[in-house]
Amino acid sequence: MARLSSELQRFFFEEEPPSQVNLADFLLLAKERIFGFLFVILSLPSALPVPAPGYSVPFGILIFLLAIQLIVGSKTPWLPQRMLNHPIKLETVQKVLKAGIPWLRRIEAIARPRLVYICTTLPGRVTLGSAISLMAISMMIPIPGTNTLPAMGIFVTGFGLMEDDGAISLGGLVLCVMGGILTTSILMALMWGGSSLLDVIKTWLGR
Repeated sequence: MARLSSELQRFFFEEEPPSQVNLADFLLLAKERIFGFLFVILSLPSALPVPAPGYSVPFGILIFLLAIQLIVGSKTPWLPQRMLNHPIKLETVQKVLKAGIPWLRRIEAIARPRLVYICTTLPGRVTLGSAISLMAISMMIPIPGTNTLPAMGIFVTGFGLMEDDGAISLGGLVLCVMGGILTTSILMALMWGGSSLLDVIKTWLGR
């Protein structure tokens, strides 16, 4: 099977795509790796230091829906037809992909099937889906700092899922935990007048 980076390069740069594309176009590239593929594609704009305003919330919603389906054991994902067919400017997609494809190639260079049970068994997929769903919720929070690291966790976890590479997915779970801690800290700081998560823990411990 062709690498994801090669498929994206071919479809969006070497061929002649229309001036507007949609998620349905991406599904044509996914084949049997569809869940992991969609997690990677939908998290990519928020995971990169590339301005892509307006995508964290709708893509976070889609990622959450997909994560729930992964948890319940769905083999074929369902997405609202309206979102699948929503047009996206080709220039926006190409801008994100120009920054993202080099990162994809770096991960592809080390990806291979290993610890496959993490990506293929029900307990493994429930664990991955649960972490991704929580990070998707974080992506939907309209507060600076709650999007990028959670999206990176989804991106890496989804890539491992796509390649049946449990080691990479475990690395993604570590990023998800870090993203969860960061988001919780930011929310606590807002709720308790600037106190960080560390400050709250120290208070609880009586230090």
